[in-house]
Amino acid sequence: MEVATVLVVVACMAAYVVWFTRLASGLRGPRVWPVVGSLPGLIQHSERMHEWISDNLRGTGGTYQTCICALPGLARRQGLVTVTCDPRNLEHVLKNRFDNYPKGPTWHAVFLDLLGDGIFNSDGDTWLFQRKTAALEFTTRTLRTAMSRWVGHSIHLRLLPILKESSAKSTTVDLQDLLLRLTFDNICGLAFGKDPETLAQGLPENAFATAFDRATEASLRRFIFPEFVWRFKKWLQVGMEATLSRSVAHVDCYLSAIIKARKLELRDGRNYDDLLSRFMKKGTYTDSFLQHVVLNFILAGRDTSSVALCWFFWLVTTHPAVEQRILLELAAVLGESRGSDPSAWLASPLEFEEIDRLVYLKAALSETLRLYPSVPEDSKYVMADDVLPDGTFVHAGSSVTYSIYSAGRMESVWGHDCLEYRPDRWLSPDGKRFEPHDSFKFVAFNAGPRVCLGKDLAYLQMKSIAAALLLRHRLRVAPGHRVEQKMSLTLFMKNGLRMDVQDRDLTAMADELRATQQAPEVVAPAKAVAVTA
Repeated sequence: MEVATVLVVVACMAAYVVWFTRLASGLRGPRVWPVVGSLPGLIQHSERMHEWISDNLRGTGGTYQTCICALPGLARRQGLVTVTCDPRNLEHVLKNRFDNYPKGPTWHAVFLDLLGDGIFNSDGDTWLFQRKTAALEFTTRTLRTAMSRWVGHSIHLRLLPILKESSAKSTTVDLQDLLLRLTFDNICGLAFGKDPETLAQGLPENAFATAFDRATEASLRRFIFPEFVWRFKKWLQVGMEATLSRSVAHVDCYLSAIIKARKLELRDGRNYDDLLSRFMKKGTYTDSFLQHVVLNFILAGRDTSSVALCWFFWLVTTHPAVEQRILLELAAVLGESRGSDPSAWLASPLEFEEIDRLVYLKAALSETLRLYPSVPEDSKYVMADDVLPDGTFVHAGSSVTYSIYSAGRMESVWGHDCLEYRPDRWLSPDGKRFEPHDSFKFVAFNAGPRVCLGKDLAYLQMKSIAAALLLRHRLRVAPGHRVEQKMSLTLFMKNGLRMDVQDRDLTAMADELRATQQAPEVVAPAKAVAVTA
């Protein structure tokens, strides 16, 4: 009996070796190990995950397949991951075969407790209905006006006084923390018309903001574990699952009270221009549906703009020529609309028309998002067997990860200077017009039917904040502060962004503008420098 058992074990091992050899020989990219697949490589390079993925993609021509569970029955389905940044493949997945690549059951299960079947956590008809309804609202000037009002309020009454105090006392600030607070206040105001005041004097804690952050973090932790593990922990109500339940309950209670109060206010004839109120006016929806609409937009709009701005300010302060071009553009636009007195430039928030004319600033922000996209990686579930345009076969039940971070750093797509910060690549030859790139080369705002609805609002917010800060202050990274990427679904800075703040001398800028106007010539493109972080 023992001999028979040994022979069976040996035969099984031999069969597995043969099977695994065939599997590994058909995969490109990082090394695949028996049973655990490419997980050792993921763990080894966890502190530089996005760069590691980019290195693998450069070495494989833009697409590779790997296995995170090298077991028969799983390796070609749930365990198989196709990683790509090839624009042809991105267009195929995000547009041409959109219905074959939904977010999928894993994503939906992970975020279900927090986001329900909201627009960012649903597929099919549920997603389509919400998308069409939301798209009508995002095309209105009313929403743009509301965003401008909330942003202007947060900048001028909260952020600028904090920076002014820091400059006067020669103290540093964590710009990442300030921007996260600012955009959270803005998106809450735009979503449901209430200001949580997280950027108020003293930077107070807000119970709703804290609960939302904890719920988001706990939801993301689910990606680390197999589904049966976190579901068991949820049943036991232990660890992060217990935190998630408590946080979601607090968020539910807070928003339920707002929704009930808003219904009564609208019934009494009061007028609001936030998304919640606009959805309420459009039709009869359940409180649960309205709550998930609000939460989905907060999740989408809270971190993305603030993270992009962090990387923008770091890049601009380390590229003085780019900063100077932005300042000259601001001075030229404001000098034309408000006169030559610098005090008039600071007297009030920028108008829509002034913001729209800041083409070089938009180019600098877009170049930032090319190199440091707020969401560096995203994935889709494969519904049915398919072949990508580059010839890669993808199995039903597997997943496709498209690397947005890598898509902006491929020499085959962006040229030999792909790692350099060069805003001019977004401008027309005469430097007067912003020229967008193909949306499947530049995927920072997604592409295809799921392209970001708030793209224009995001640029409005980022340009308003960037202009207000750069006009008034010189920002420099604090001595000794290390700028590093945090490995997360959103590209936060690991250690925050500690900055020294100094007042800006606009008189000198006005003099330089007058000198430039007296001797007109084309401003030389800012010298490009490769970036690493």
